[in-house]
Amino acid sequence: MTTPTRAEAFAALTAPGQTYELQTVSTARGPQLVFVNLPQTLPELYASCVSDAEFLVLDDERLTYRETYDQIAGLARVLVEEFAVGKGDRVAISMRNYPEWMTAFAAVSCIGGIAVGMNSLWTTEEMDYALRDAAPKVLIADRERLEQFHQLPDLGISTISVRAEGLANDVHQLIAAFAPAGGAASMPQVEVAPDDPVVILYTSGSTGHPKGVLSSHRAVLHTVYAWEFFALQSAAMRPTDAAPSPTGHRPASLLGIPLFHVMGLHGGFVSSWRAQRRLVCMTKWDVAKAAELIEREHITGFSAPPAMTGDLVREAQRSQRDLSSLLSVGGGGAARAPEQVRQIDQTFQQAMPSIGWGMTETNAAGTYIAGEEYLLHPNSAGYTLAVVELRVVDNDDRPLPASERGELQVRGTVMFDEYWNRPDAMADSFADGDWFRTGDVAYLDDEGLLYIVDRIKDLIIRGGENIGCGQVEAALLAHPDVIEAAVYAVPDERLGEEVAATIHATPGLDLETLRDFLSGHLARHEVPRYIFVSDAPLPRTATGKVLKRELRIEGSARVAG
Repeated sequence: MTTPTRAEAFAALTAPGQTYELQTVSTARGPQLVFVNLPQTLPELYASCVSDAEFLVLDDERLTYRETYDQIAGLARVLVEEFAVGKGDRVAISMRNYPEWMTAFAAVSCIGGIAVGMNSLWTTEEMDYALRDAAPKVLIADRERLEQFHQLPDLGISTISVRAEGLANDVHQLIAAFAPAGGAASMPQVEVAPDDPVVILYTSGSTGHPKGVLSSHRAVLHTVYAWEFFALQSAAMRPTDAAPSPTGHRPASLLGIPLFHVMGLHGGFVSSWRAQRRLVCMTKWDVAKAAELIEREHITGFSAPPAMTGDLVREAQRSQRDLSSLLSVGGGGAARAPEQVRQIDQTFQQAMPSIGWGMTETNAAGTYIAGEEYLLHPNSAGYTLAVVELRVVDNDDRPLPASERGELQVRGTVMFDEYWNRPDAMADSFADGDWFRTGDVAYLDDEGLLYIVDRIKDLIIRGGENIGCGQVEAALLAHPDVIEAAVYAVPDERLGEEVAATIHATPGLDLETLRDFLSGHLARHEVPRYIFVSDAPLPRTATGKVLKRELRIEGSARVAG
């Protein structure tokens, strides 16, 4: 029996009457392709998936889906009755990856509010900016973030404290106090529509203030469904004997990335609720702790930026932990070096590598690739997901043919609604009405696979030659002694820009030997003229992206002498 092609599997699974039937419907953003037979709002999703199975785990704390839903309902009622939060009102969430983060997000979404996910690593000044920008009625925060909040002038924001015992209860109310005394609390009855806004997440810009990205229930849910559908489509194309062997363990994910990031919130919380997948929380990244949790909790899936999955590969090679329960090691948020793709396959018994491309503006959805296909195309970001459209264009926004490089643009049901309070940014971000300018240099091959070449602003123009930082970084990371690499431009009087790199490597790496290695992988003009070695891991944002701007400033200063 022959297995269906990707297109045949897509057509069969989305046909009329099928669970994942697709239809074009009229929305506030115009005609959009939607899944018609699935829950259309987050409250519908939560209610449809309540069970007595274990859901959230943090150290020795364990909550079932039903217990979590009861807490969601209890907090939702308090927000409505005690804090007068109504439709469209904002509620800010600022804390580590505690279960209360997810309880708070769900409660806000059930009453038609807009949850504002705040970066827990922000400085006090950055917190001040976001609170003034989003103007929430309530801030739900843990001790560290409340201590920052108290340093700010009075913003007229009520607070609810989380895991902050000892703070004055006449000012802060413990979220635990909202648990119903005599049983499950009833969920407030609020009419919520698919196109209602539900979340603001801030982009991690390298300069200036971050932009608040506002998205709807429909966009968030269609991201989750698109991932789910891709997995089913891939399974339909796979021969039965190629499926992973069952581990005997219930599906469980390790939440190691922040919930204020789309990968953590949508890929971690919302997707796990939908899939009845146990979710084991980490409040900060510690690779040794992660390996311990994978072994103890029989984790079957872990997804994180390449820096973290690279950490896990090295820990698996170093330690004696039993990580055999892992079936998948996913990625996103940054490009993964092809060498790491191969290392994942070689290091773990069953876990297959996967990766996706997406942005905060696309709610993390865009492309996906996994398993053998990813091993065959380790430089690729994957196939376009359902309800997403991609195109590559020239400088005049004219679509380019396959394999030609240009700017990647995207549209579809997963797209954000607007930049909060930034109509100027909205006007500059779209082409031909609804095509979002990603700022990525990319191409699509004849099979429809996406390849991200670089960020437009990260291109190095050396004597008129365009050099992609990503290509040079991949070559550096292919060397067995290079752990991390960041490539950037530094000023050069003759050429305009010159190639520089900062690397974190194993002790004793000889730079001339490294350059000889690179000469076998790169053109002569692409080999970095300047290579700086950092004794410590490269600085990163909370979402795992290298702070390249800081390294560029430091590298430029060193070059200037």
